[in-house]
Amino acid sequence: MGSGKTAATLEALATLLLFGVVRRILVIGPKRVARDTWRDAIRSFGQSFGWMTIAVAIGDEKKRRAAIQAGCHITAINFDNLDWLVDNYGPDWPFDMVVVDESTKLRGLRVSIQTHKKSGKKWLAGQGASRAKALARVAHTRVQRWVNLTGTPALAGLEALWGPTWFLDAGHRLGNSFTAFSHRWFRSVPGSDPQKQVIEPMPFAEEQIRNAIRDITLVVDIKDYVDVGEPQENVIYVDLPAPAQRQYDEMARELATEIDGQVIEAFSAGTKSQKLLQIASGAAYTDDQGAWALVHDEKIEALKSVVEEALGMPLLVFYHFKSDLARIRKAFPKARTLDDKGAKEDFESGHLQMLVVHPASAGHGVDGLQHGTSQCVFFSTNWSAENDAQAIERIGPTRQMQSGYDRPVTVHRIVARDTVEESAMYRLRSRVSVDEALRQGLKKYRKT
Repeated sequence: MGSGKTAATLEALATLLLFGVVRRILVIGPKRVARDTWRDAIRSFGQSFGWMTIAVAIGDEKKRRAAIQAGCHITAINFDNLDWLVDNYGPDWPFDMVVVDESTKLRGLRVSIQTHKKSGKKWLAGQGASRAKALARVAHTRVQRWVNLTGTPALAGLEALWGPTWFLDAGHRLGNSFTAFSHRWFRSVPGSDPQKQVIEPMPFAEEQIRNAIRDITLVVDIKDYVDVGEPQENVIYVDLPAPAQRQYDEMARELATEIDGQVIEAFSAGTKSQKLLQIASGAAYTDDQGAWALVHDEKIEALKSVVEEALGMPLLVFYHFKSDLARIRKAFPKARTLDDKGAKEDFESGHLQMLVVHPASAGHGVDGLQHGTSQCVFFSTNWSAENDAQAIERIGPTRQMQSGYDRPVTVHRIVARDTVEESAMYRLRSRVSVDEALRQGLKKYRKT
């Protein structure tokens, strides 16, 4: 996350397309990634990639078919639609290259290629995750080039490497089947339940597995390219669904009219913009008693993608509204807060995957969180630069270094596009007044 995988891959895809090596590319990823990330990257780097066309095969079947039949350079689809894609387009597969964005999703594959002794005919045998198995039907018969993208695959365990690697070499490096792979590099040991066995890698497994896939693996260590003394920011944009956008626009026009021609103090500006920030975050309060109504779940989906890409690394998640906390805990039932007994200690020891904290309560006096992670997520955005900086510093570069960790700090910000959240983020970066940042964000809603 945040290491530039998408832009670097687009550079390679552009070269292959320009030289005619490939004609059509299928990009597979989680729903938000498939829907937004690749399209946004092409738009952001328009000078380099603006000529590339992209279609998103997400939605009802009519929309998916239209996207595929558009014949764009890149077609993006989510994992949930892979069974449908292979069932409907397998015999006439239109893509000569596949890019899997977050390839650990393929770790559940359990197949092997079998060959008939007399006829030499090959077929696919085995079980495993249905989506990975569906994709396996075309991987080595219809696709010329295959690229897997992921964050840190080893965090998911060495056993998770076999599935994604099979799509690259049909089992040549790590074994023709998961059984062969596990027998070679793993051993069975008693699990937490003495009646059940789990596998653990042999002492020599990691080195041998790394050597086996070294020639087809490109590892980018962000420490080689950035200053680990500064947090690395990864902004994840979400778009408001049409109903939420209409609700936001109506509220924004009212606020723009209210403050037009007035000078407002920082506290008042922040208060007046709270409704807009609530809608941008996904819920709006309906009374003074704390009742709220759901507006959209785009940020929850984005947070799910961050969790998937973190591959097991605990995440410190910051929220601003109580409705944010309620929605996060519903989507992630195992998430806990600092008020939950033992949560801080479990997070620091790596036994808690998500700690949800309000920035104002993560200031001075909250120490030790850097032992649990080097990644934090701002689920929503607010105006306080002081709270923002103090929250990041709980796991910041200085604390990482003092604790003996040589790793970069990544700050993920989930931001609703074209809302005052962008204004608040601008305020955090530039330290302009809240009034100035808010007016800038409402500029298009002001009467001319």
